Amino acid sequence: MAQTLVYKILSTHLVEGKLAAGQQIGIGIDQTLTQDATGTTAFLLYESMGSGRVKTNVSVSYIDHNMTQFGPENHNDHLYLQTVAAKSGVYHSRAGNGICHQVHLERFGKPGDTLLGSDSHTPTGGGIGMLAIGAGGMDVAVAMAGGPFYLTCPKVVGVKLTGKLNDWVAAKDVILKLLSILTTKGNVGWVAEYFGDAVETLSVTQRATITNMGAELGVTTSVFASDEQTKKFLKAQKRQADYKPLAVDADAEYDRVIEINLSELEPMAACPSSPDNVKTVKEIAGLETAQVLIGSCTNSSYTDLMMVAKVLKGRTINSMVEFGIAPGSREVLNMMAQNGAITDMISAGARILESGCGPCIGQGFSPADGVVSLRTFNRNFTGRTGTKGDQTYLVSPETAIASVLTGKITDPRELPKLFGIKYPKIEMPKEFVIDDSMIEVPPKEKQAQKIEVLRGPTIVVPEAPPALAKNLKAKALLKCGDKITTDHIMPAGVFLKLRSNVPEYAKVVFDCFNEDDKPTFAQRSLELKQKGIAGIIVAGQSYGQGSSREHAALCPMYLGVRVVIAKSIERIHKANLINFCIVPIEFENEDDYDKIYQGDNLRIDNLTKAVKEKDSVTIVDETAGFEFVGKLELSKRDREILLAAGLLNYTRKKANG
Repeated sequence: MAQTLVYKILSTHLVEGKLAAGQQIGIGIDQTLTQDATGTTAFLLYESMGSGRVKTNVSVSYIDHNMTQFGPENHNDHLYLQTVAAKSGVYHSRAGNGICHQVHLERFGKPGDTLLGSDSHTPTGGGIGMLAIGAGGMDVAVAMAGGPFYLTCPKVVGVKLTGKLNDWVAAKDVILKLLSILTTKGNVGWVAEYFGDAVETLSVTQRATITNMGAELGVTTSVFASDEQTKKFLKAQKRQADYKPLAVDADAEYDRVIEINLSELEPMAACPSSPDNVKTVKEIAGLETAQVLIGSCTNSSYTDLMMVAKVLKGRTINSMVEFGIAPGSREVLNMMAQNGAITDMISAGARILESGCGPCIGQGFSPADGVVSLRTFNRNFTGRTGTKGDQTYLVSPETAIASVLTGKITDPRELPKLFGIKYPKIEMPKEFVIDDSMIEVPPKEKQAQKIEVLRGPTIVVPEAPPALAKNLKAKALLKCGDKITTDHIMPAGVFLKLRSNVPEYAKVVFDCFNEDDKPTFAQRSLELKQKGIAGIIVAGQSYGQGSSREHAALCPMYLGVRVVIAKSIERIHKANLINFCIVPIEFENEDDYDKIYQGDNLRIDNLTKAVKEKDSVTIVDETAGFEFVGKLELSKRDREILLAAGLLNYTRKKANG
């Protein structure tokens, strides 16, 4: 039977279930990645399993998020991750070596392999023909221990690419166009697979830009074929032995097909404050711009940044624009230093940032009040920059560099007329300058046994979830609207350094909804917890979109939240809720959402029985005096995890027979 590329990879890794859309399946995982913002918790949970050395082919721990180091917390994490990686048989990419997705693509990505990462942008690996999926750290820990990863067998949307990108139109514009079609909502349980004649015109790094922002669609992952472009990239990385061809069968059928003619595309921008609020650059041209940032795991490749350097050579940026560039990897930074591109950037007025996530996750470069900030990043959620009421636009490097020169949002196709600049077509290097000295290879098992794992005082083992209550008395602690992101739930920026200490980090749960002179969400939650009353969160559509951060479930669990009731819940967050024994419930009738108010007393009788054997549960709003039905869309395994008081307890019980 003809297969899509997605199903080909799934079929070679299937260990449990049947390849039928909508059914839960378990797949074997070849590779994992973690990063320092999620990795500390992932490794603490991994150690709790007592699994010893990792069982994957390749596991890599990256330091790329929390590198600002205000106080000891970040470096405490780094030392812990460095030593626990060595002891566990995990590669360790040190701070400064680059962003996990960029480095993994360059040095570890392998066509046809499965990759599970504790970062929502792990699907970047789809650009090299991997089935790369973002997940919570608990799921990644299980995979490192040799366990399968469970997911809903997806439907596949085939994105047919035709034509060819015109000058000044970029891969970023392709994914922004798709976001304008599919939006960030309603794509749970789908995978995006790219095919068509135009695919062969896109380099691996262009493909990776597209698969990276597939995370914003809410799909499980995105994938391209492994072809001559893949072979060329791997050969340039001196990894040609990792190449293998992989393509969709000619007569395979997709569940849905969307066609995008690259020849008809024009520069696009995601406007404040959602990646799917997309307009053409022409529509918003002329807006004064005070800040431009180029980088992140979406747009910091060698070809992206060399294009920027060529445009800047011999020119000066607009004096009213603050301009920063963050190369995606040390490999890229080294090559640009050697060929003089860094000098061209600095001479033009750019500030060169270290190879890391930096401003993309609110680590510095917050814009001024009331100004426009252009970024080549993947998310522009409200306040993500660290500035309340920020006006952040997501654009391609081409649009970004045009706007740097003019001081206002500018269609890059105007550059030939404005400055006489011809489009600099940058070819993929035939050979990259390889220096893996900042990737530490794990020692042999005998040597690893002697390693002392360093645990600073700011690293606290997470509290285990309590058992599910048979009958639940609870209060609606918060009622929130649509598109509540994990940034809303657990703020990043200056708070990221607290991730290894759940009691401290939990103090800022839903910080964006806290009001001055009123008890915080955390204070209200803990007060109820001490009285034996559980907390419930009520939400609208697409609750939990965005980052894979499991702290968005772990910290609310610590505060006493036991249930989330929403119109819909995003895939990774729903899995994280289950892993930490918070029951995800969806309204059967969405109109019931409007009848519930924050502070209402809610009751769920026979909750454990419903979780065990029913597809719905009755919830009584004692304050408003009505009852409503919630859907329990749970697999058999989901139910077992909830009844076992979370994935860690479930895994231990299975290991002990």
